[in-house]
Amino acid sequence: MPLTQALTTSFKRELLVGTHNFTNGTGDAFNLALFAANASIPSAFGPATTNYSQMGAEETSGTGYSAGGSPLTNVTPTTSGTTALTDFVDLTFSTVTLTSRGALIYNTGAGNAAVAVLDFGADRSTTAGDFTIIFPAADASNAIIRLA
Repeated sequence: MPLTQALTTSFKRELLVGTHNFTNGTGDAFNLALFAANASIPSAFGPATTNYSQMGAEETSGTGYSAGGSPLTNVTPTTSGTTALTDFVDLTFSTVTLTSRGALIYNTGAGNAAVAVLDFGADRSTTAGDFTIIFPAADASNAIIRLA
């Protein structure tokens, strides 16, 4: 089943009960883990994903990449018009050899709760180089996490 890019349903519910805090410096810690290229993505990856542990054998492996991915740097939430949004600083996995199809953003401070599943649209690779996740512009139309 193809990867479905989405904010997870569990994340939306957890927002309403105060599970996630995106405030830079004082909020929760978030990581980004990479999915393997051409992985047989279980149907759970997408809106139904609830936790990082669901990745299992589907996580990318490669020289210089560690299971669990890397920490993200939060950008404190803000508003633009009637939209609330937050973002992360672009993330670089340095000097890695890997191929990935997508990623999972998850909250390490909330039991590895899934936030968003990202689909790169195609396999992306690097050999002994940098693999960079470039987040979209932090505005009401493009931010990686936005509530309109």
